[in-house]
Amino acid sequence: MNRIVSCAIVLSGIVALSGTAFHAAQADDDDHPNSVELQRIQQGFRIAPVKLSYDRDDRNMVGLGSYLVNAVGGCSDCHTNPTYVVGGNPFRGQPKIVNSAHYLAGGQAFGPFISRNLTPENGLPAGHTYAEFKNILRTGIDYDHAHPKMGPLLQVMPWPTYQNMNDHEIQAIYEYLKAIPPAKPGV
Repeated sequence: MNRIVSCAIVLSGIVALSGTAFHAAQADDDDHPNSVELQRIQQGFRIAPVKLSYDRDDRNMVGLGSYLVNAVGGCSDCHTNPTYVVGGNPFRGQPKIVNSAHYLAGGQAFGPFISRNLTPENGLPAGHTYAEFKNILRTGIDYDHAHPKMGPLLQVMPWPTYQNMNDHEIQAIYEYLKAIPPAKPGV
């Protein structure tokens, strides 16, 4: 009987220790990106078409933001004019080369609407605080009131789709936009 009790105590201890190790591993995962997010961060840095400037503490968010902007969101398609350099247009069968000189600086025309410059102004993406940026993506509010006859909402920006992103993703995009160089729209 004592042998069974001893085994039960030892097994209980092993189970308790493994549970503690499991919870410790879970806590570490909360502090560090999981493997899928880490792959996205690394890919984000590989595909960023401009030199990035950021604090070491913001590195993972900037990489993830680049992934979301350049691999998922298609932001450059509307906010870079022209999107590709001469000889680098993949729609013409050429190897893709994003126009880094005017990257995300706006200037594309969509009827009466012109895409906005998203590059940093006074260190803030498009001059907006994080709270304003998040509100734009969630509600489509146009803080610039560029088209008052059309109402207070952005008419071309696909904010009804982007509003489905979680706060972590929106923060990552914001940090990435802070890390890109300021630029002027192309002609």
